[in-house]
Amino acid sequence: MALRNLFDSFFQEEEVRTRPLVCGLAAKFANLLESDAKIYSRFYSATTIKKSSTVGELLDSIDKRYDIVHVLCDVSSNGIISAARGNTITGTLLIEKCCSADVKLLWIASENGAESYIKGFKAAGKRINLVMTISRNGPSFSGFLQKLLSKIAHGETMPKAWASLAPQAPGSAHRELSDCIFAAFRPDAKFR
Repeated sequence: MALRNLFDSFFQEEEVRTRPLVCGLAAKFANLLESDAKIYSRFYSATTIKKSSTVGELLDSIDKRYDIVHVLCDVSSNGIISAARGNTITGTLLIEKCCSADVKLLWIASENGAESYIKGFKAAGKRINLVMTISRNGPSFSGFLQKLLSKIAHGETMPKAWASLAPQAPGSAHRELSDCIFAAFRPDAKFR
């Protein structure tokens, strides 16, 4: 029996602590950055908060292998992300950079137009969950983020947690929620 337990211990799934990066690309996002980071910190002690003034700083941070990258930034009508110092990157290139660093969830958490995301954030074929915020809907965003993180921090997959909070039934309206686009291209990812 002891040999069996020793053998099993070599093949047990390793418990990995989720590492979120909460980043703002302009000073105007300072309050949202602080608010969102507090919510992440309730569930993930390894949360990193970063105020970046260039796209390069954001990309350098992503290289540090975070599981979740939560970004507050401006996205142009062509799908280009800009930073305080005028640096830019397309949404598609940001997605590719995140995939290269094994990011499991990229969340653009600032309000940007749906057309901007459609034009500049091509994620098909990429192994990443992607959330793009159209409207935070005031305090509704914080409430939704807290409920979602509570579920995924306790082992639910993101698609299951999302669907339980925002059912996708035809004709259902969610006035109490923020308006986001969610693409689950890595539906099995865990965020404990």
